[in-house]
Amino acid sequence: MSDLGNKEIMAKNINYYMELHGKSRNEICEALGVKYTTFSDWVRGNAYPRIDKIEMLANYFGIEKSDLVEDKSKKIQLTEKDEKDIAKRLEAALEDLENQQEALMFSGEPLDDHTRELLKASLENSIRIAKINAKEKYTPKKYKKD
Repeated sequence: MSDLGNKEIMAKNINYYMELHGKSRNEICEALGVKYTTFSDWVRGNAYPRIDKIEMLANYFGIEKSDLVEDKSKKIQLTEKDEKDIAKRLEAALEDLENQQEALMFSGEPLDDHTRELLKASLENSIRIAKINAKEKYTPKKYKKD
């Protein structure tokens, strides 16, 4: 049987990304315009969101819809060293952007704090995805954990 549409997997994945991004239920509900009780049902595995809500969640976290609906527990896990490397690369990228003020403008206007935080989250996700893809591609099979 397919894991697609599995409420428990969806709940596990939502909780994972909430923890990863340090987001509370209230923050997500407010940002997405979802009722707290509805979101709580998703987080507890009591209900499964409609596809439009899955897409909203994926966009909010900067991930693919499949990251929410599929069991990815067998994917490569990042080590503490990887996390430090991601933080270091993120800091370097943000510093480069800060040094080039034109890069942090939209239509000639400076970015506001909220948009800057969204950009930071997007950059962090991109670096994280690149790190995971590199590990998947370049880790020999004999070192991969099942």
